[in-house]
Amino acid sequence: MGSRKPSRADLLKTPIRMLDLSHKMSIRELVEGFSRTSFQARRLSQCVDIFRRMTDLDRSHTVLLGMSGALVAAGLRKLIGDLIKLRLVDVIATTGAVVYQDFYQTMGYKHYRGDPNSDDVLLHSYMIDRIYDTYVDEDKFRETDVSIGRIMDTLEPRKYSTREFLSVLGEKCQHDEDSILGNAFRQGVPIYCPAISDSSIGIGLSTAYKRQRGSGTSMENMFHLDTIRDNYEIAQIVHMSPSTGAIYLGGGVPKNYINDAIVMADMLFGGQDGHEYAFQITMDRPEWGGLSGSTLGEAQSWGKIEAEATHAMAHVELSVALPLIAAAVMEGRNWKPRVGPVFKWEEDRLVSL
Repeated sequence: MGSRKPSRADLLKTPIRMLDLSHKMSIRELVEGFSRTSFQARRLSQCVDIFRRMTDLDRSHTVLLGMSGALVAAGLRKLIGDLIKLRLVDVIATTGAVVYQDFYQTMGYKHYRGDPNSDDVLLHSYMIDRIYDTYVDEDKFRETDVSIGRIMDTLEPRKYSTREFLSVLGEKCQHDEDSILGNAFRQGVPIYCPAISDSSIGIGLSTAYKRQRGSGTSMENMFHLDTIRDNYEIAQIVHMSPSTGAIYLGGGVPKNYINDAIVMADMLFGGQDGHEYAFQITMDRPEWGGLSGSTLGEAQSWGKIEAEATHAMAHVELSVALPLIAAAVMEGRNWKPRVGPVFKWEEDRLVSL
């Protein structure tokens, strides 16, 4: 027999409560107030609840964070660094742009307030790049590219996972308390960048590649990034975790990679369940068939999200949504660090978690 249909009384049981801002409240209290309202405010509150659940159980959940979009240009760099510092995330999959712009800022360079209606031809003549209403210095970008290439020149010639290479960059950033890479290095949080060549990091590494090939260095005596090794490493993390939770900031490759980590673990080791908790903040929509906007329910059809998983999506721009969610969660923990998993690696093998 099917489940009982809800009665009219069931459906009209819980009234919407008007948001009351007439008294002083914290961000946590504001977001809790969202839970009694509607639309994307209620969805944001659901995301906060899921974030709390996946981090309040400490080591029993490995929390994977996917990052895409212009998060550093949006002013979210320190916020993300603080989430890592408090161990509210354990593993990161990111676009190259996010960690590149983090490294760029560690070098002392800035993002600047701009105008979305700028004369872009004029900006190009000034070597200024525009990210909607934010400017960056193309000259300093190029200096950063070259610096990353020079770091490659110092490394032992062999194959590296992106986790290993980004840890090298993180070590260079560890003095910067706000740095995403620096905080990840200090906390032992692995960062994967499966599409690293599609970024300014890839451009910087290409400068070193050309230089080394031009000097007659043989292919076998050069630095190489091995993204298939990434797959093997992240599959071990997921397989060895008692359970996993996923946070998707935007969509794109990082979202797909965190979901595919479940499939990889199942293919390589067998018996893998999907993520137990998941939430996504995005402006993309599912109707167009793209992964970035696809629902987390759709991911259940692939086994990437567990059948009984707690999940939510909020369609809110990240520069607005993430500070509200992060502040509500950090405030709820009194800004006390969580005890996250510790990863011990021997080359590409995860010895313990």
